[in-house]
Amino acid sequence: MPRLVRRLTAVLSVPALMLGLVSTSASAHPTKFPTRIELPAGFQPEGIAIDRGTAFFGSRLDGDIYAADLKTGEGEVISQGPGTGSLGMKVDNRGRLFVAGAAGGNGRVIDTRTGEVLASYTFATAPTFVNDVILSKDAAWFTDSQKPVFYQVPLGRHGKLPAQSAVKTIAYSGDYQHVAGVTNANGIALTPDGRALIIVQSSTGFLFRVDPRTGVTKRIDIGDIVMTNGDGLLVIGTTLYVVQNRLNNIAVLKLDPSGTRGHLVDNITSPDFDVPTTAAAFGSRLYLPNARFTTPPTPTTPYWVTAVKR
Repeated sequence: MPRLVRRLTAVLSVPALMLGLVSTSASAHPTKFPTRIELPAGFQPEGIAIDRGTAFFGSRLDGDIYAADLKTGEGEVISQGPGTGSLGMKVDNRGRLFVAGAAGGNGRVIDTRTGEVLASYTFATAPTFVNDVILSKDAAWFTDSQKPVFYQVPLGRHGKLPAQSAVKTIAYSGDYQHVAGVTNANGIALTPDGRALIIVQSSTGFLFRVDPRTGVTKRIDIGDIVMTNGDGLLVIGTTLYVVQNRLNNIAVLKLDPSGTRGHLVDNITSPDFDVPTTAAAFGSRLYLPNARFTTPPTPTTPYWVTAVKR
């Protein structure tokens, strides 16, 4: 078991109030936690997922998974990557991290306690860019920014991981129009009622509601605005957070329960942002890794995580 995970397991076995830890509920306020967490030099982060005070990050360089304690900022690599990128990720209530595999055309499921790869699924061959993932009660759903399809990994009873043969590829139809050679479907989330998917098309800035069974898409009515440079999506209640990476901005929208329409209510930014890509919530904060797409990457390039109030 990786050293950090062992330490966190021991910490979490002690009553939370004794340690001053906070829960992941909306009422939690980790105001004494650092608002900036340093990542390893040259790491090139993209995705983030948070589970009980531990944040997980994927490297788009080699796919390594890094875990950091939000209270101390300390962390370490808990799972070595396959040599291709790890992008969007989500963690379930069983401590399993679902990871989008970028140009590898795959998705992986990693045990956050041991770093073991529990399953790996091949979705597509080049050109492909498996960009993000969301979990519903019975499936994991992955986007592909280079193909007009998305992927379903159905989960069995008690979350059982399926065989490769169970994976489904579903084509988009309806309002979504694929544009060759650019970044298309990127971030993904569930509608507030949990009945459909939401995706953002980075090249157009359009948001779409997607029927997960049929792939039929309907553009979400948010008025005249578009989500330019839309990347990671996060839905909390009826609030949709859209990370606009190169704009260094998080657009905050209010949606109806079905996710068919919404309106902009706020924008969140920070002088500490440097092309943030995705967001995860902990207490009253959003945590975002800065991918620094506009900075040429080197083995010594610094990378960090920024926390902002949501």
